[in-house]
Amino acid sequence: MSAAMATNMSSLRNALRFCVLILPLALAACVTSAPQQQATRYIDPAYMAMYAARPDEAHPLPATDITEVDPRFLRREVAYYGREEPGTIVVDTAARYLYLVREGGRAIRYGIGVGKEGLAWAGRAQVGRKAMWPRWTPTASMIKREPERNAKWAGGMAGGIENPLGARALYLYNNGNDTMYRIHGTTEPWSIGQSVSSGCIRLFNQDIIDLYNRVPTGSPVVVLRGTSLPDVEQDEQRVSFY
Repeated sequence: MSAAMATNMSSLRNALRFCVLILPLALAACVTSAPQQQATRYIDPAYMAMYAARPDEAHPLPATDITEVDPRFLRREVAYYGREEPGTIVVDTAARYLYLVREGGRAIRYGIGVGKEGLAWAGRAQVGRKAMWPRWTPTASMIKREPERNAKWAGGMAGGIENPLGARALYLYNNGNDTMYRIHGTTEPWSIGQSVSSGCIRLFNQDIIDLYNRVPTGSPVVVLRGTSLPDVEQDEQRVSFY
């Protein structure tokens, strides 16, 4: 074999070796990797229905987005170990739960958000008045704390979707006197399970409608502060609309 042919064969081998090395990289450059998809949390269809839109309302109520809500704050029936009689509302401000006591050691449990006004009072009361799509008037302290947001409503805001009291309100009285304590809906569903800047005890609008339908005027209410009821997570089930 001549020197020229040997040189050509060596060059060919080097070229083939280079192609073998570069081919996988070239192919990889032609493939677009699929974007990583964030895992979507499964939501039980029963809960989606529970918090669905309510077009039958005086102010058509949109569905509540519960995709980012801690599931333990969704409405459910649980075992109840307290001493209260059936029909009593028990507000556990520390744990962010409201219980409606039922027969047979059971209760309906609702997630709540607690405002500063909600933390300022504890004790026993009765549901002295109930209102559908209630009118809201901010307190003097709320106006002072957030004047840009609240001062324009010093004369009151009519009921509606934007009203901070939401779809329903229960007004608590003690010996015939208004305690100024309210259990109501909310325009901020993300606040359920949280401590918030203002308001009393707030529930999802679908939940306050459910509670409103279950309790008559005169129903007893117990508000706990600093103590919580025993954990009942191990014995629970969903509760449908009233």
